[in-house]
Amino acid sequence: MGSREERNQVFLHDTQNAKRRAQSRSDDKANLAQYMTPYKIAAFMASLFGHGNNDEFHLLDAGAGEGALTAAFLERWQKRKFQFSTGSVTLCEIDQNLLGRLAEKTSQSAVTLPVTCAVRREDFIETAANIIARRQRPFTHAILNPPYKKISSTSRQRLILDDLKLSTVNLYAAFVSLSLTLLRPGGQLVAIIPRSFCNGAYYRPFRKYLLRHAALKRIHLFASRRKVFAADGVLQESLIICLERDAAQGKVVISTSADGELTDLRVGEFLFETVVNRDDTESFIRIPLAVEKVPKLKNITCALDELGVEVSTGPVVDFRVKKYLHPMPGRGDVALLYPGHFNGAVQWPKLGWKKPNAIQLCQETVKWLYPAGFYTVVRRLSAKEEKRRVVANTVNPAGFKGMNFFGFENHLNIFHHRKSGLSEELALGLAGYLNSGYVDSMFRQFNGHTQVNATDLRALCYPAREKLASLGRRIKQQRLSLPVEIDRQLAEICNA
Repeated sequence: MGSREERNQVFLHDTQNAKRRAQSRSDDKANLAQYMTPYKIAAFMASLFGHGNNDEFHLLDAGAGEGALTAAFLERWQKRKFQFSTGSVTLCEIDQNLLGRLAEKTSQSAVTLPVTCAVRREDFIETAANIIARRQRPFTHAILNPPYKKISSTSRQRLILDDLKLSTVNLYAAFVSLSLTLLRPGGQLVAIIPRSFCNGAYYRPFRKYLLRHAALKRIHLFASRRKVFAADGVLQESLIICLERDAAQGKVVISTSADGELTDLRVGEFLFETVVNRDDTESFIRIPLAVEKVPKLKNITCALDELGVEVSTGPVVDFRVKKYLHPMPGRGDVALLYPGHFNGAVQWPKLGWKKPNAIQLCQETVKWLYPAGFYTVVRRLSAKEEKRRVVANTVNPAGFKGMNFFGFENHLNIFHHRKSGLSEELALGLAGYLNSGYVDSMFRQFNGHTQVNATDLRALCYPAREKLASLGRRIKQQRLSLPVEIDRQLAEICNA
């Protein structure tokens, strides 16, 4: 056995090796963007498939991991929830560390059920491209928890997707698009994916591809960003989506729960137009049950451009113009505004903070500046847990004496008219409306991440220009500041 010291050295050596192996496995999971599906969520996903009319099924599990999703599907079949007499499963998994466990699980199922299982250690994107090249659509069902990772613009995966004319920026969107492409007409797809695809310009092609080729049957939203994949430390709002290939679009079933325990499940049925506005060129996907109560307002029908107003991202990227930035304004400088300058009231300049307060006005910087005037600004980053997701402020030129230009940093959105200021009443009214409970409710239906982008703000509907100006006048005259006061005035104006 050796001395106690020798045994302690052996134990320490084994412990260090175990830690290194665990860290290596953790690094592999991060590199491959692997987040294993908990049992209850896998079982719930399998329950979302319809019974179908097929005597046999052909299931695709892309990014199979340890096989939890396939196991849940087969377990449901074994309990006679599906009426198939036979079937096959194709599981794609690139991680060699998981293949042994995956093969073990599938071989156990093959013994007790009339099913054939094929485990393929291949990049699913390449596998799918080869099947598509043969003009085949072999699958009746697809179930997946795809990897969540950006696609490099120089990767082979990017080249393959470009050849297939599938424009997407993340592996999860690529996996879902390809899986949908491989389904037969009437085939069903169930996937758990981040909610980030529901809005924003980056995922516009993905949304349009899904809605063009399939009917949206079901959405389940997990309200908690922390608990769905808690074991992997994932901070991402997730949802489950159910699609039917080449089917007629009907009503959409929407459900929500706090987390994967599903103990507080709420279910409702909505017209498709409530979820996807057919006039919305962005095809944002809204989730009505994501909010508790939507304030009742009428006459909110105007697009932003109908108001003669534009919204843009702040053009000043500070690290690119570092040599022109100064801690405090001096001769030849103008105000540079960051989100940190807006904490209820505008605080500029700010003393003793790390960001600059000023930018030099010169030929090189003037193209990034706005002439002094009234502007409405919205910070681009917010926390989902905040009381209001959209936080708006008004820039009043009276607070910037001697400044004939403003610089807006890149983490702000600016409402303007052809890169010039708005009327005071309109700027105040816009800020009041954007801070309202109504906008917060609408915004939470389609935005599940921490960014508030210009595209999202354009997607909102607005009251008519004169109603916004009327709200602005009341805010100024009555010095309204509390959200409940502004909400009451907004309702009175819009519902008149």
